[in-house]
Amino acid sequence: MRSQIEVAARRAGREPDSIKLVAVTKMVEIDEIKEAARAGVEAFGENYVQESREKIRQVEQAKEWHFIGRLQSNKVRQVLGLFDLIHSVDRFSLAEQIQKRAEQKELIQQILIQVNISGEETKSGVERDEAITLINRVKGFPGIALRGLMTMPPYFDDPEMARPYFRILREIRDKAEGQCGISLPELSMGMSGDYQVAIEEGATIIRVGTAIFGPRD
Repeated sequence: MRSQIEVAARRAGREPDSIKLVAVTKMVEIDEIKEAARAGVEAFGENYVQESREKIRQVEQAKEWHFIGRLQSNKVRQVLGLFDLIHSVDRFSLAEQIQKRAEQKELIQQILIQVNISGEETKSGVERDEAITLINRVKGFPGIALRGLMTMPPYFDDPEMARPYFRILREIRDKAEGQCGISLPELSMGMSGDYQVAIEEGATIIRVGTAIFGPRD
């Protein structure tokens, strides 16, 4: 996988080290996660708070844990301080809750704004036309470090079909940096089937599960 990341990065005129691989460990056994860590994977992503606790405790080799699933407001207290980066902030009320809890815990939580580029009702994320408004409202929270944007395109057999969605997220990021006066260095986009296209379109974080651990039920 590292070689494929490098090829995609070089094709886009980028340094491979500018792309972070997050291994998605939903429904993956702890021994498999430890094996991936021994093989050099440093960052891992979880979808569910309860499932992640024991993994984070036991996999000491992991350098980073990312929360990539839909985050309910009543789970914010459990997530803060447990994960280095939350990818899925999709509404102002959730950001408010993160700010409140971060202030109570005296920490600064790194987050990404999730944008629903496709407009699919089954996917979370702020609508693309409202993304910059949300960024503007969140950027001043002292308990939050807004690092960038995340998206999930529809599933396609042909990864090239996902390219426009990745490009739109990058364009939203670029526009937001200019309008909001904020640096948004991270673009979390691309999974097992389309991460090479995502890298070509500017992804700095790719979330890969099946290509590392194989298919899960």
